[in-house]
Amino acid sequence: MGWLIDSSIGRKFVQSISGLFLILFLLVHASMNVVLIFSYDTYNFLASEVLGSNWWAVIGTIIIFFGFGVHIVYAVILTLQNKKARGNDRYEYKSGTETSWSSKNMFVLGVVLTIFLVAHLYQMWYEMQFKELFMPETAAHNPAMLVEHVLTQPFSFVLYIVGFIALWFHLTHGFWSSFHTLGWNNKVWMKRLKVIGNVISTLMCLAFVVVAIMIFTGNANLLG
Repeated sequence: MGWLIDSSIGRKFVQSISGLFLILFLLVHASMNVVLIFSYDTYNFLASEVLGSNWWAVIGTIIIFFGFGVHIVYAVILTLQNKKARGNDRYEYKSGTETSWSSKNMFVLGVVLTIFLVAHLYQMWYEMQFKELFMPETAAHNPAMLVEHVLTQPFSFVLYIVGFIALWFHLTHGFWSSFHTLGWNNKVWMKRLKVIGNVISTLMCLAFVVVAIMIFTGNANLLG
């Protein structure tokens, strides 16, 4: 198992697997957020009763944190390794194929997303799950109202929109790149995976953005 840590191929493999795992998490997260558009009560049930501080939610949170940690650490390692190996030409393909802006700036996008993640954890997860576990008397017991409070603040709203845009750029390259690393790199499948990745990334990030806009403009919770 040492090759997963010591070799370049192993590191890329781990980075790809952790990235695909996080995409699945984001799909679930986006689907849950969409509920806010229709019903705060239903969202509160999902956030407090189904998730909250239940043991399976705590275990799931630990796994997700581990996934993010691995993805971030390996991104730094691979970027430094790539820079050392190829210098200023590290994003150029031997075939001379033009690369996308997102592929050239994955590390920068990752830094933006890491900053966004820290802010999100402090504003949401810390107030809900962390406090529910360790400081229950100060925890936010109405998750939907907490989300509304955060997203109706202009600075936080802009921060989230910027974060979602950065996420879209990151995913449109990261999705198909992960499968490429795992061996699905023939011409037929690459074209399909790029289309699938763009569709999934766009729908998911659009869901995040629409929810944020609906809440910021006071048009969420349509069903009361």
